[in-house]
Amino acid sequence: MEESGKVKVLTTIAQIGDLTDRIGGDRIDLCILIQGALDPHSYEMVKGDDERLQRADLIFYNGLGLEHGASLSTWLHTSEKATAVGERILSSSPEKILRKGDSIDPHLWMDIALWSETIDPITEALIERDPEGTAYYQARAVQLKEQMAEADREVRGILHQVPPEKRYLVTSHDAFQYFTRSYLAQEGEENWRERFEAPEGLAPDGQLSPVDIRRIIHYLKSHGISTLFPESNVSRDSIRKIASAGREMGLKIHICEETLYGDAMDGENLCYLDMMRHNAETIANYLGAHD
Repeated sequence: MEESGKVKVLTTIAQIGDLTDRIGGDRIDLCILIQGALDPHSYEMVKGDDERLQRADLIFYNGLGLEHGASLSTWLHTSEKATAVGERILSSSPEKILRKGDSIDPHLWMDIALWSETIDPITEALIERDPEGTAYYQARAVQLKEQMAEADREVRGILHQVPPEKRYLVTSHDAFQYFTRSYLAQEGEENWRERFEAPEGLAPDGQLSPVDIRRIIHYLKSHGISTLFPESNVSRDSIRKIASAGREMGLKIHICEETLYGDAMDGENLCYLDMMRHNAETIANYLGAHD
């Protein structure tokens, strides 16, 4: 980060970085640590990261076990400059947080309305560091909340054009639970979890057993699903194995030609809301158009 007199802010992931940039505007210098298709679950610090973290005035990270690479996790949990925006939501609204077994699901950004709750802790930290920018930050935060509320309605509307009996999703790993609860389920649906399945867990590891394959194929058959959705930062090996095994059993299974964005905001998705609209439009197109 160059010396500019602005507040130097570092975020671990681009989903936090985009919101921080929209709030901080030209009063901050922003650095995003985990770029492109890198996996935030297993990211370990590389040369230069320690200096980036030390130079930052403020650090925003997700928490909830997302950044669990040992070197980065230790740095984040011992720095007084670091704010875990996801853990702030857990503290204020624990009922909104999902779990998979004994683990907390950290993928809060997959629900736009829920992710908008990170705006306040980001804004508060910026104001505390730069009180002269209070009105500036607050005005931009209000505008961002309005944009996210509109996008939340838009994404739900796109997906609810797909008939309920077709709104079943299989992706590479368990990044789409919040997305399913908010955008695929019917309002008040108690069994919404049945609308989503993935061969790999909350942190993709590429280890797929025959049991996993049989489980997913049974799910595909039970719900009449023909499309598997790859994710940008997860190897396609798992869904290729599932597609191949399913075809051997006579099922019509194909892998979506377009990529979904879960953990990473790489490719042509330049901002968080574009990422979410892309996911919604891709899923709606393939669930609605393919039998």
